Amino acid sequence: MNIFIGLLIIAVGSFGQSSSYVPIRKVKDWSWESFWLTQGIFAWLIFPLLGALLAIPEGSNLFELWNREGAGMAIFYGMLWGIGGLTFGLSMRYLGVALGQSLALGTCAAFGTLFPAILAGRNLFHGEGLLLLIGVCITIAGIAIIGYAGSLRSKNMSEEERKAAVKEFALTKGLLVALLAGVMSACFALGLDAGASVKEAALEGGVKPLLAGLPVIMLVTIGGFITNACFCIQQNIKNKTGKDYFSVSSGVLTNNLLFCALAGVLWYSQFFGLEVGKSFLTGNAMLLAFSWSILMSLNVIFSNVWGILLKEWKGAAPKTIIVLIFGLLVLIASIIVVAVAQ
Repeated sequence: MNIFIGLLIIAVGSFGQSSSYVPIRKVKDWSWESFWLTQGIFAWLIFPLLGALLAIPEGSNLFELWNREGAGMAIFYGMLWGIGGLTFGLSMRYLGVALGQSLALGTCAAFGTLFPAILAGRNLFHGEGLLLLIGVCITIAGIAIIGYAGSLRSKNMSEEERKAAVKEFALTKGLLVALLAGVMSACFALGLDAGASVKEAALEGGVKPLLAGLPVIMLVTIGGFITNACFCIQQNIKNKTGKDYFSVSSGVLTNNLLFCALAGVLWYSQFFGLEVGKSFLTGNAMLLAFSWSILMSLNVIFSNVWGILLKEWKGAAPKTIIVLIFGLLVLIASIIVVAVAQ
């Protein structure tokens, strides 16, 4: 029963993340960099801070909790992850919500699961390590199939149809950016591992297990915010879009802030859900190790549901849709294989 609850909580957080890019369409009269920086303030600073405040031991404070070995490395990995988060946004700019998230998150699922296992010295060719590797390989296969569906869609659509679905559609550029985003985004998982001592300190202080990892999440997101803020501000200066924040009417500004806040809280929900969900999987080492891949696979599935609802696959041939559905089923299989094997 605990396993089911844990997976359900992770799934709810995943649905939130997959929905977080829908509010982008409601932001008015702002450049991409202005939106990205503003939603980042909510996603990587404000809401992680609110979450972290829930996990402070009585008589302590956040800075005392962060004064542990590994906190600095968590921020460093967060800065590397920030590159992935930045290019992640660009991948959807060029490929759309469905295909962009599928490729970036799928790559992130594989590397984010394998990196910590390799660094921990786990043998990936024997026992539970082999099962973990098999699950990741199935995940990669599902992503490859979805990527093939994307290429089929591109071939069968006219330039006008592509632009109607995704205004700045660019397959080759989008694929390269999405793959880079996936590899770098996997550093988030390394950041969570690096900050393990912070989580242990919270547990020793009496914090409930389902909340103890939240201060670590904020360490990683701080690093990510630094990277993204530097790039966005540089783009504001280069493109002379810094005036975006002040030139719109009060009504548009309120609208944009609200939708940026919505995007931020939806994005943060994936890692809040991951940490809370993992607390129900502590009795199952393999599912715990595979939880990152589960989250990313669910993100891919839900993002494609949104892609269909947003008509990004409109006009695609029946063969393309069949390939897409098959790829999604393979992703689901990767989760089932690991769960059943337990």
